[in-house]
Amino acid sequence: MTLVETAKGFLDTARISVSTVFDAATGRLDAETCDERLAWWSRKLFADAEVSLVVRGREHLGDGRETFIVMSNHQSLYDIPALYRAIPDRRLRMVAKAELFDVPVWGHAMKAAGFVRVERGNRAQAVSALRTSSSMLEEGSLLWIAPEGTRSATGLVGPFKSGGFHLALETGHRILPVAIDGTRDVLPARGTIVRKGKRVVVTILPPIDPKAYGKEHRKELTTAVHDAIIEAMGS
Repeated sequence: MTLVETAKGFLDTARISVSTVFDAATGRLDAETCDERLAWWSRKLFADAEVSLVVRGREHLGDGRETFIVMSNHQSLYDIPALYRAIPDRRLRMVAKAELFDVPVWGHAMKAAGFVRVERGNRAQAVSALRTSSSMLEEGSLLWIAPEGTRSATGLVGPFKSGGFHLALETGHRILPVAIDGTRDVLPARGTIVRKGKRVVVTILPPIDPKAYGKEHRKELTTAVHDAIIEAMGS
């Protein structure tokens, strides 16, 4: 374990955050610039931590024309660079808890970049935010939701909250389940020290069509996504 990689990660995050906030304030920020910065940041964090990344199932992304609601388990803050590394050629924005948007500079940068703020425990706000984010899907962005709502302290996949599934059923966009394994070895939940030289496996699974379930079978849809991710974690 080393503090050096932790410090590097903090400084790299600050670097892209300050630039993004400044460009947003001066009217010079665009989505392409955010994409480039997020891609650079993800590569840099994994390179500094000497992470060995394995990505399986990229064929399930299709030809790039379909927009998905990406749903994954949540092990670590390093899930974020893992997903950006695993899906490098598509615009990806995350639904994140409100507390992250309260972090100075970083939170402002997340908002400016188009990340979606959701207040845990405030169902009305969460539903409203997700519905508003549906416009991003129509514009071609992949919307990433971690339906556990928090990082797993044990690595086991917890119960899924329903918000993202309501969104999928309302919009008709297919869900792209993704299993992330190993990021908690790099930086565990509530951990502060980055561990070098770990292996991370990201498995992109076949899309699941919410239309095949319908609103009356939302729980079955939730179970299907949950079970697919758990099964992939054991492979």
